[in-house]
Amino acid sequence: MMRRRDFIAGLGSVVAILRAARAEEPTRRVGILLFSAEDDPVTQTRLAGLRDGLEAAGWAEGRNLQIDYRFGAADPARLLSYADELAKIAPDVIVTGGAPATNAVQKLTQTIPIVFVEATNEIGYGVMRNLTSLDGNATGITNLYLAIGTRWLELLREAAPRVTRVALLFNPEFDSRSYIAAIEASATAYDVKAVRTPVRNAEEIERAIGTFAAEPNGGLLIVPPSPAFANIQLIFRLAKRYRMPAIYPTRGFAAEGGLMAYGPNSAELFRSAATFVDRILRGARPSELPVQFLTRFELVVNLKVARAIGLEIPSGLIARAAEVIE
Repeated sequence: MMRRRDFIAGLGSVVAILRAARAEEPTRRVGILLFSAEDDPVTQTRLAGLRDGLEAAGWAEGRNLQIDYRFGAADPARLLSYADELAKIAPDVIVTGGAPATNAVQKLTQTIPIVFVEATNEIGYGVMRNLTSLDGNATGITNLYLAIGTRWLELLREAAPRVTRVALLFNPEFDSRSYIAAIEASATAYDVKAVRTPVRNAEEIERAIGTFAAEPNGGLLIVPPSPAFANIQLIFRLAKRYRMPAIYPTRGFAAEGGLMAYGPNSAELFRSAATFVDRILRGARPSELPVQFLTRFELVVNLKVARAIGLEIPSGLIARAAEVIE
């Protein structure tokens, strides 16, 4: 019979072997460039989803994975600078969030694998340009449903039927023409006047919304890519001050103070993107991994904000919401 001392010694040897094997496990490197800011709650939701997906696939930061984080904070120059940094680091794969971030990386490398998430094929970006070639270096999850702009307008009008004027808030530093064109094309059908409202910073946002609110029956529609979170918070405050209904393209914004949002579940998308990263780290080429297209969008309604601006959301709209914030 094995003595207890011998058993413990043997067990200790097994543990030592496992620790040595783990210590020798090669560390792989992943770069991340997101369009949003680091302190944006939606950013943290996205990163949590990605980490969860990677850990489920056997990749743990600090054990066999090193992650280099970069955040563009809706700044074109910063995006390009950080894309350059990541290209020079040359990680095994770069994960990008949003078309501007993806485009910035694509400008600087045609060899490092790219996994993009929530990237539209906007006119000015061409995110999809090399996905059909055998040596393409990008794949991921894209949103080609630019007609979603029509859906935002429809939901805003359903929530607030009195709205007859909608300010389309967009940053002219980025290309949003396809979204805007879809919204404008459908505005007449909803008896709405769509007003292009370019804004680059907090000062312009405050001035533009104040001017727009001088006339009655106005609403706000935030066109992607979304402003930095500090500016989104400013839009929250101004919408409440002027008692204007607003709709946002990212579902997390409703939880942070927006009236309503309609868009994809970012945590789920980035968790799914981890599958692409895992396969590339294990030897697959991006051209071997078909691009996935968004098929699920969720409506979130914040009734606290509705009460604050004196708006009663129709019960039918509330019933269809994936989440209702009381």
